[in-house]
Amino acid sequence: MNDTSGPALHARFLRSVRRYPSRPAIRAGTETVRYDEAHALALAWAGELLAAARERPRAVAVLADKGVPAYVGVLAALFAGAAVVPMHPELPAVRIREMLRASAASVALADERGAAVLAETEPGLPVVVADRRAVRTGTRAPDVPESVAPSDLAYILFTSGSTGRPKGVPLTHGNFGHFFRITDQRYDFHADDVFSQVLELSFDCVVLELFSAWGAGGTVCHIPPHAYLDLPSFTAERGVSVWFSTPSAIDMVRRMGGLRDGALPSLRWSFFAGEALKCTDAADWQAAATKARIENLYGPAELTLTITGHRWQPELSRRLAVNGIVPIGAVHPGHRSILLAPDGTESATEGELCVSGPQSAAGYLDPADDEDRFVERDAERWYRTGDRVRVLPNGELAYLGRNDSQVQIHGVRVELPEVDQAVRACPGVADAVTVTRPTGGGLELVVFYTGTPVSPADLNRHLRRLLPDGAIPKAFRHLAEFPLNPNRKVDRIRLAALAAEAGRPVRPSRESLQQG
Repeated sequence: MNDTSGPALHARFLRSVRRYPSRPAIRAGTETVRYDEAHALALAWAGELLAAARERPRAVAVLADKGVPAYVGVLAALFAGAAVVPMHPELPAVRIREMLRASAASVALADERGAAVLAETEPGLPVVVADRRAVRTGTRAPDVPESVAPSDLAYILFTSGSTGRPKGVPLTHGNFGHFFRITDQRYDFHADDVFSQVLELSFDCVVLELFSAWGAGGTVCHIPPHAYLDLPSFTAERGVSVWFSTPSAIDMVRRMGGLRDGALPSLRWSFFAGEALKCTDAADWQAAATKARIENLYGPAELTLTITGHRWQPELSRRLAVNGIVPIGAVHPGHRSILLAPDGTESATEGELCVSGPQSAAGYLDPADDEDRFVERDAERWYRTGDRVRVLPNGELAYLGRNDSQVQIHGVRVELPEVDQAVRACPGVADAVTVTRPTGGGLELVVFYTGTPVSPADLNRHLRRLLPDGAIPKAFRHLAEFPLNPNRKVDRIRLAALAAEAGRPVRPSRESLQQG
């Protein structure tokens, strides 16, 4: 188990610098950076950030693609005593501006691409370009990182949100301290482990990828998109032993032929988060990664990365599964949880999950966003997740979906995950996502599915054996693959837009009216 002394998130990295200075901390493409090299570079860039900001910054925007500038940039921001505000260069300019202003980031660290984006988006913001070969002369690197307290901010993460406006989630070093104490007790990571780095920098679970590795003295290994063409060869060549990704990655590996039995023998641990993990996907991954223990992790950014975890056990997990989805596990020790029924009363069996405890953010950056999310109840402050869960016979939780995944179709209450599961049971269907689209008479259901094309009549016939009339979709659309957002999750917003577009009445042209 790792020593967890010190209040700072980056104390995990500093411990490994002392213990394993010459071991590789980062591998990205052809570059390998040792712990002592990453430490020196992060201190140098921290000095540049402090000089550019002219004082200790409250927050530092890190705008970079996955790679050495992004990973060491995170450390540099923390070494400067600031909160990291991770961003992706492909974010819309208006969103980058909103994030910069909401976080009050007074300086940015960026790779060349990120610097070009910032030059157009926010030209007045001081930017340190993360170049290993060109640390500014005359800038003094601090001897040690700036000191921080548990109550100081370590990260400001932004939710994608349904309002169109990103909500900032400030997380402290103390929040991360509790989280990593639990992970250090639960997992046997060590210095020989090589950890995959799959997710974009702006995805909250990147913190889990990076600091799990650095807390153990292991190596962060960037997984480029082309690695999925032959993931077994890539992981074997680099000795990847700990895998993190969204469940959507499983289907990508499957389609590339990478889930052959025993194809991923180097993996000791596999973690999936960010989306519901299907039992079929967990089983297929386990068949390929026969030595790996698989965990399904759940948690919103507001509760510091993840707040529950379920370890896959084929027979038990399938027996406990609801709608074919792997359970999410029990809430982390040291927290309280309650389930709220639709009428606001507490339920012992099923309802919206609410959590109180040391991993919970104190609230959003803008207190106006706290309403209906961070609430006072029984003299405690609770975070309402918006996720519906069910208590299982073993005391763990099953994920049922978002509150808004329960919809009314002509007065009939329909669970979208239940429709997904019914469609997946149709011969030829690999996966399914159900969305709604508005019509003049209310909402109707549209299903997108992958696998072998199936006639709408056959799908309809199959579903009528499993679902009530009100839950039968009005339209089915086959896709070769689901669109993914930058965080490698199924892009449900895009699917809903496609459904709405397909259902929009076509206005007759003047020519067609004249011909008619």
